[in-house]
Amino acid sequence: MDDHTPLGSEIIDAIKAAGVRHVAALPDIVTSAGILRPLAQDPDIRLIRLCKEDEGVSICAALSYCGKRAVLLMQQTGLMDSLNAIRAVGMDYGLPICMVVGLLGKEPDRPAAESENYGVRIIEPVLDAMGIDRFGIETSSDVAGLAPAIDRAYAESRPVVALIGRRIER
Repeated sequence: MDDHTPLGSEIIDAIKAAGVRHVAALPDIVTSAGILRPLAQDPDIRLIRLCKEDEGVSICAALSYCGKRAVLLMQQTGLMDSLNAIRAVGMDYGLPICMVVGLLGKEPDRPAAESENYGVRIIEPVLDAMGIDRFGIETSSDVAGLAPAIDRAYAESRPVVALIGRRIER
């Protein structure tokens, strides 16, 4: 696999490879065209449309109690809005909340920590302070880490965040 911008199909394949069959999501400019729209038409995935991101935290937690795997798809503004739910459900109760987060406004030529966008720049330090595992997806080769991260989150019963730093196309 070369290091081109990741394709939505690669990310969807990785999600499926991890046994995920439910995706709770809100539209996000970074991921909508490449991931959300194709997921809406995928017969193997049940798409759960949300009004607020913290609803997705609860839905993903409830599905884990039923032995089902889910991913929450959103952008970093929704992640920030959901931190208390993630803290309570994911960290205090120890549930595997798996999140794929689009970094709206992140420049593709620099790491998130060096972004001009304050909302992008603070995401990693906030996740680190909370003790939430995270990794970045900037190239197609980075997608290979997604399925193992989801597997690990379910095995260890803890949250994980995949940060998407580029607009994803089909």
